[in-house]
Parts: sequence; C-alpha cells; structure tokens
Amino acid sequence: MKRVLLTLTGILITVVLWAGLLILGVSQGWTKRSMAPEGDWDAFAQAAVETIDASSVGNSALALMRGGEATKEYFTSIGKPMDGDTLFQMASVSKWVTSWGVMKLIKQGRIDLDAPVDDYLTRWALPETDYDNRQVTVRRLLSHTAGLTDGLGYGGFETIEEVQSLEDSLAQAADSARPDMGATKMGKPADGTWRYSGGGYTLLQLLIEEVSGRGFSEFMRDEILLPLGMSRSTFVVDRRQETNLADFYDTDGSVATHYYYTALAAASLYTSTNDLVRFLKAHCAGPNGEPRGRGILSEVTLKSMREPHARWLGMRVWALGSMLLAENGADDYVIGHDGGNRPAINTTVRVDPVSCDGIVLLTSGSAGLASKLGSDWVYWRTGQVGGLDVIRAVAEMLMTFLIGVGVILVAGIFVGWKYRRKPR
Repeated sequence: MKRVLLTLTGILITVVLWAGLLILGVSQGWTKRSMAPEGDWDAFAQAAVETIDASSVGNSALALMRGGEATKEYFTSIGKPMDGDTLFQMASVSKWVTSWGVMKLIKQGRIDLDAPVDDYLTRWALPETDYDNRQVTVRRLLSHTAGLTDGLGYGGFETIEEVQSLEDSLAQAADSARPDMGATKMGKPADGTWRYSGGGYTLLQLLIEEVSGRGFSEFMRDEILLPLGMSRSTFVVDRRQETNLADFYDTDGSVATHYYYTALAAASLYTSTNDLVRFLKAHCAGPNGEPRGRGILSEVTLKSMREPHARWLGMRVWALGSMLLAENGADDYVIGHDGGNRPAINTTVRVDPVSCDGIVLLTSGSAGLASKLGSDWVYWRTGQVGGLDVIRAVAEMLMTFLIGVGVILVAGIFVGWKYRRKPR
C-alpha cells in the first residue's frame, strides 16, 4: 500500500510540474518566434500582409500605427472592395469603447467607481445568491472581477424581432453561446480573480441608460464617438442605409448571417480602421504631453484605467476596460482588446500609449487570424507574451498537456510495477 501511495504521489507531483513547465514556457515565449527583426516596421508590415494573404478566407482590414499615425494599411476581400471607412462589427472590442462611456459618467460625478451597481438601477437588479451583491461595483464590472458567472459569450439573433429586452437578457440571455449558462448573477466571490463576463458589460449598458436617461447607442455616439472624431462608428447600424459595411463570411468562404444583439455594449460596436486609429490615438499623450483624448477623459483617468485590476494564475491580465498585454518599459502597459462573434468574426486592437504605436486588424471568415497577428505584434514590439495570450495558448495546448499526463501515468505505473516490493 505504501508503494502505491508513493507512486501516486510521484505521478501527481510530476503532472503538476509538467503543467507548470508548459505555462512557464508559454509565458516566456520559449516556442514563439518574432515575425520580423526588432524595430523593423517595414519587415513586420510585409510579414503581416503575407500572413493575411496566406490565411484570410473572407475579408481583412489592417492598419499599423506608428507614433500616432497610420503608416500601413491593407485590405483584402473575396467580395466587394473595402477601405479605411468600411464598417466591421467589432464583437468584444465593443467593451473597451464602452468603458469610456462609463468613465465619462464618473468624470461628471454621476456615478462612483466603487459604488455597488445596484445603487443606480431601477429597471433590473442582480438576483440574490449566496454572495453579497454589494460587492458588484462599477470598478469590478469593468475589470471582470465582480464574481459574475454568466459565461457570456453572446451569439446574437438572426432577426431583429427576436432581440430580447435588456432586462430579459440580463435575467437569461437567449443568445448565450453556452445554453447551460447566460444568467447575469454573482456565483463567485469578488476577490480580484479574473472571470470574463459579457453579462457584466450588459449590466454597464443598463447603468449608462439609467444614469444618463438616454439610450445607450445615443449616449455613446454623442458623448464618446463623435467627440473622438469616430463619425463612422455606431453601436446600431442601419443596414438599409449603410453602403460601406463589410460582408460577413464563414470559415469556408460562404456569406454568413449578420446577427443582431441586445448586448450592444458587449458585442455590437460597428467601426472602421480609420476610426479605430483615432480611438487608439486618444490613449496617447501629444508631443508636448497634452492629452489626445479631446478632453473626454483626462490623462490621469486614462493612466488609472491601465492599472492592473485582475489576475489570472498570478499574472496581471486586465485593467478597466482593456487587456494588459505586456509591460512597455516605461512604467506602463501595452493594452488592447480582441473580439470574436459567430460565425467567424475576429478583431484585434492594441496600442502602446507611450510610443503611440499600435495595430488594428479586423477580419471575417478567418477565426483566430486577428488575435494571432495582434499577439505577434505585441511580441515583436516587446519580446513579451501577454497574459491573455498565455490563457489562449494554455487552452490550445490542452492536448499537449493531456498527452504528457498520459505519458507520466504510463511511466509512473511501469516504474511502480517494476520496483514493487517482492513478496517474501
């Protein structure tokens, strides 16, 4: 019996070490190669275009930003031509833009960052659970640390008639990507652990509507998008009137369904590469230190939004509205957000607010292409693998982990059998 326990203990320790080795290897970029020599923008741009040409199935729109200006643009489509004003649906990148709307209300003194969100709501309230809803604050919703366990992931609706009310979606999202989940509620403690929550941003959408007394899309247009010069951007697009809207494609190149969303704040921003370059520039200081955010948010506020708020396996992964992708060597972070809606929309937007270098890549039909190139850009710029990139890589390496576990089990059982105690 003692021999069996020792064997099992040895196997368990080896499995833990194997898991730790994989995570360490991913986080340190042991298997990652830079797409281009350090600092060679032309080489990176060429490599990015070659990657898009080799991998793009439907359409892609790329903008590389250096020092606050777009230095490389590239568009490809199997359908109608595109340009820097072509609108794409942004999926979860919507959340980053939404965070500006929340912070604008905080700047106006109309909400408190650390107040329970229920203090501002009359149309809907968080359901009672075993946890304290008073811990669900605006700050924690922005950083995905409120303990919400909705698991959203919105799939959208095929027709506008199917779209739920905001309150019904919060109670149980009919378009949840996971049918067993979708209720916005507190199911874990608000302890600083990162738990991605689309429902949390739908709750912030309701907060903006209740506090401002205006529709979410209208508020965001007037208070954030137009002041930033993002005149092409909207959370609700009129498809009958809009003539420069990117087609949606599936992974086989077929034209795909264009879905509608209740969760505008979490998933439904429509914008272009030109407007996103303007959005990224708003995070940077001007040449004389003046804010480029056109007075919407102060430099102090923008810097506070980049402070670490959420951790995963000890890594700092999220701030207020954006991902923390890598340290930039200037006491700050490269930040950004990725998005993915069905069937195969994938977007990435990333910026170093100190150098004002960034990347925008919007795709339809090529699942994962934008996120991969966004990660490659961060690694090329900083030599670091971002926390969220580690999460994705760990998920992708599940099979490698399981194969290793299988080898460890077989080896452990063989060693335990070979050196078992001889009967007397």
